[in-house]
Amino acid sequence: MDTSQKNLYKDVMLETYRNLNDIGYNWEDNSIEEHCASCKRHERHEGRQTAQKPSVYTQCHKAYACYSHLQRHKRSHSGEKPYECNLCGKPFANYSHLKTHLRTHTGEKPYECNQCGKAFARQSTLQIHKRTHTGEKPYECNQCGKAFAQQSTLQMHKRTHTGEKPYECNQCDKAFSHQGSLHVHERTHTGEKPYECSQCGKAFARYSQLHVHERTHTGEKPYECNQCGKTFACYSQLQMHKRTHTREKPYECNQCGKAFSNQSTLNVHKRTHTGEKPYECNECGKAFSHHGNLQIHKRRHTGEKPYECNQCGKAFSHHSNLQIHKRRHTGEKPYECNQCGKAFSHHGSLQKHKRRHTGEKPYECI
Repeated sequence: MDTSQKNLYKDVMLETYRNLNDIGYNWEDNSIEEHCASCKRHERHEGRQTAQKPSVYTQCHKAYACYSHLQRHKRSHSGEKPYECNLCGKPFANYSHLKTHLRTHTGEKPYECNQCGKAFARQSTLQIHKRTHTGEKPYECNQCGKAFAQQSTLQMHKRTHTGEKPYECNQCDKAFSHQGSLHVHERTHTGEKPYECSQCGKAFARYSQLHVHERTHTGEKPYECNQCGKTFACYSQLQMHKRTHTREKPYECNQCGKAFSNQSTLNVHKRTHTGEKPYECNECGKAFSHHGNLQIHKRRHTGEKPYECNQCGKAFSHHSNLQIHKRRHTGEKPYECNQCGKAFSHHGSLQKHKRRHTGEKPYECI
């Protein structure tokens, strides 16, 4: 046999040994694997010493020191996936990928963090996790300098510069820069809410929403403003709050130039231009541009009034109505007329009052 045939023979024999070993086959000669592996190590060592990569693939001319690596690489061109999971049928190009996949069925997590004890199915996932302890962020954006712990997170971030949105919803054609965002969005069509609170049964489309919601039961507010001391259950709420101090409005509408302190408010605003109303009541068909408005509307059908005054017991369907009502007890009147100084507890009352000064009469009989 020539060298390439010998290499192929050794690779096939070693892989066959490992496959049989995994299914529990008992060997009379336990030195087989070590013998094959030592031959392969010797070949790889010689290749490194001479800086040779003898196995070259003619299709793309990529070179490898080990013949089995070339064989594995060829499958990236052919699409061949000879290793199939016997539990779910999913095929893989490499045996090692199949072995890792099998852990999703067995629950095996052999790679454990020596700092916090958290365990992982993959070595690479453990390495990424360790960066949460070290703070290491080796992947840096060459446009803005922002650094990330994972290569995949950097790739997603780069789409904020390029505007690329490769993941498109097949129901409404809305596109996303991240596949996970598409999956979450698809639940707005299906109504699926897989994450349920174990205390009150409320369900959520996102795990992060459940996690934040659980703090309404525990009262936990781990995020504190370093300017005024106000605390928040959610980090994004803290970030939005900080802009009340800085007056920063980084999210600008590309149609009218109006700026907003958070992305979600900009998204809702954009619907005033497009007329889009993606949130529809399943009882009367009325549609809304904002999910919160749909939730408030639904209470007209259910009669639900979840916001109760802790002084008089009066209940409201909307949190803002409760806040306005509370001013009757406190006497607070935060809305002041800049012409005569008269103050009001409700912004709408101030707007009506101002018409006395301007003479404006916007409601005309037709």
